[in-house]
Amino acid sequence: MKKLALVLTVFTASIFGVNAQVQFGVKAGANFANITGGGGKTLVSFNAGALVKLPLADALSLQPEVVYSGQGAKTTISGTDYKQTLNYLNIPVLVKYTIPAGVFFETGPQIGFLMSAKAKAGDQSESNKDAFKSTDFAWAFGAGYVIPDVNLGVDVRYNLGVTKIADGSDSKNTCFQVGLFYMFGESSKK
Repeated sequence: MKKLALVLTVFTASIFGVNAQVQFGVKAGANFANITGGGGKTLVSFNAGALVKLPLADALSLQPEVVYSGQGAKTTISGTDYKQTLNYLNIPVLVKYTIPAGVFFETGPQIGFLMSAKAKAGDQSESNKDAFKSTDFAWAFGAGYVIPDVNLGVDVRYNLGVTKIADGSDSKNTCFQVGLFYMFGESSKK
């Protein structure tokens, strides 16, 4: 998977040419995840990954990412705490519009590959990856601010699940993310 992401990044960067000011970055933040349809409560986790910013026009860019994302939900039934964790490798491909003040808006599709799943009831836990689909599709909506001339920024994003995460269930992933990112290279003004 890492080799595929690297090959796609290099290929895409070569299409845009040397003068396109392609930037690479890293990001990390908090996840506030839930699973629809089960009456669960928000599960707090984290996300971390890498991104590439490919300029398309003056204020418009394409931003593919590769992000580890801890998701799932928790609940309490008859005094027993239950937690379902789902760990994904998400690949969003976002269209990003940045205004000169450094504020940006982004949206785009995301595919997630289930890496692991674990159900925990009280003190007992077990892997239940086979109960879930191996891929998940979502649509991402986000906004943020990049500090001009510093390349450090903050963003908020909502990932709306559009496919069912398990056969025989209407449950979908939802995830609100808050994070920081840093872009390497020249200033991220666009």
